[in-house]
Amino acid sequence: MRSDAALIAAARTDAGAFRELYDRYAERVLGYHLRRCRDEDAAHELTAETFAQAWLVRARFRDECGGTAGPWLFGIARNVLLVSVRRRALEAGARERLGLLVEPPAAAPEEAWLDGLDEALDELPPGQREAIRLRVVEDLTYDGVADALGTTPQAARVRVHRGLAALRHRLSDARSTR
Repeated sequence: MRSDAALIAAARTDAGAFRELYDRYAERVLGYHLRRCRDEDAAHELTAETFAQAWLVRARFRDECGGTAGPWLFGIARNVLLVSVRRRALEAGARERLGLLVEPPAAAPEEAWLDGLDEALDELPPGQREAIRLRVVEDLTYDGVADALGTTPQAARVRVHRGLAALRHRLSDARSTR
């Protein structure tokens, strides 16, 4: 089985290779968007846009994660989500200025909801950071996280829990000092 990095390299001239990458990640990217927007139609649209953007920038992919494209794809998914949130806010503002019927806004995350997250993740011990990446970004079960880390499911659960608790603490401290 070819690595994600090999598939992306091959996708420069072979659309079938990109399809294989899509098949590997489509459900996880859809789950990512669905957990954030809680709207199945919107999640499908965001997933399609994520892979469209990945296709467009595939030549710029750099293998920085040992052959996996997961972090790269979820970075694109995060940016697609943020652009969508911003666009929705701009459209609502334009409708309001024009005096058009404005529907009550859906519960959308604030643009600042991810502020400081990357820095806080970088400050975590590597074991906790990797456990969170596998559980949250890769959407693995705790058994899958344990297999990937070479530990027990209970130890994997503890690493994820401690990492998330540390993130919550760091992000709440950062927000309270603003």
